[in-house]
Amino acid sequence: MSEQQNAASQNEEGQSLSFETLYEKYATDVIRVSYFYLGDMQKAEDICQDVFVRLITNNPTILPGKEKAWLLKVAVNRCKDLWRSGWVKRVVLGSPAFELVPAPDDFSRHDDEAEMMSAIHALPPVFKEVILLHYYQGFGVAEMAQMLSLPEGTIASRLSRGRKKLETILKGGDNR
Repeated sequence: MSEQQNAASQNEEGQSLSFETLYEKYATDVIRVSYFYLGDMQKAEDICQDVFVRLITNNPTILPGKEKAWLLKVAVNRCKDLWRSGWVKRVVLGSPAFELVPAPDDFSRHDDEAEMMSAIHALPPVFKEVILLHYYQGFGVAEMAQMLSLPEGTIASRLSRGRKKLETILKGGDNR
C-alpha cells in the first residue's frame, strides 16, 4: 500500500472514529431535544438518525468544542422542517412515557416532572426550543443566538416570555 493510500485509510478511520465518538457522546441529547420539540419518540429517533447521516455525508467543518451545538442546531432545524411539513399537523401533547415505574417516594417528583413536561409541550415552538436548549441542554443566550441565527435580544426575550407562559400554564391559566 502506498503512503497516500495508507494516509487516506488512516484519515477515514479517524473520521469514522470521531463520528462514533460524537454519536456516543451526543445522540441522547439530539434525541432528547427532538423528542421535547416534537413530542414523538419515533420521530425524534428519525431526526437523530438524519442528523448523524448529514454529519457523515456532508462532513462539515466544525470548530472543536462546538460539535454539540452543531448537532443540536441541525436537529432543531430538522424538527422545524418536520413541524412545517403537511405530514405533521400538531404536536402530541402529554408527558413523556417513562420506562421505569417510580418508587413510592418518587411519585410526587414524577408528577411534578410530568406536569412540567406537559406545560413545556403546550408552549409555542419558538418558546419551547429556547426553554429546552437553555434548561435541558445548558446553553447560554449567546450560544443559542449563534445556534439559531437570531439576535441575542430575541433569544433573551423568547426565554423571558417562555418562562412567563410556563408559569401561566402551570398555574392553570390560558396556555396560549
